[in-house]
Amino acid sequence: MSDIKILLVDDEVDLINTLSNRLDLRDLGNETAFDGKQALSAVDENEPDVMVLDLKMPGIDGMEVLRRVRKTYPHIQVIIQTGHGSDMDEEEARRIGVFDYLKKPTDIEVLVEKIKAAYHAKRSFLEDLAVSAAFAEAGEYETGENLLKR
Repeated sequence: MSDIKILLVDDEVDLINTLSNRLDLRDLGNETAFDGKQALSAVDENEPDVMVLDLKMPGIDGMEVLRRVRKTYPHIQVIIQTGHGSDMDEEEARRIGVFDYLKKPTDIEVLVEKIKAAYHAKRSFLEDLAVSAAFAEAGEYETGENLLKR
């Protein structure tokens, strides 16, 4: 699964470096960003498949990063991993469209499985989008409203 592009975002430098090393050992290469501004730059420069994102960071917080990424790159799958999030934060993140919401400390094997599932969800999303575009281009795509009229 070394072809998955992962971006790890957290302001806790030691934590993110340890997590990065543990993912590297599992053949999951990754990039790191230490705040929201770096995360958004990394997304623009090297669009990841999956982002593992902390919520509470100085400057641009994780929720705002999620909003911006969702608006510009809806196919990037975001997994929130936080030690300070509330139930309201989780509810808001899910409303915005987070792939999953995990509380720290997260078991590395659980995180790896979530990353793999998020990657497969992204691929399915893009495949569905390509099929819809092909049908639309061929003039064979019907809206749900047209199907209900039959």
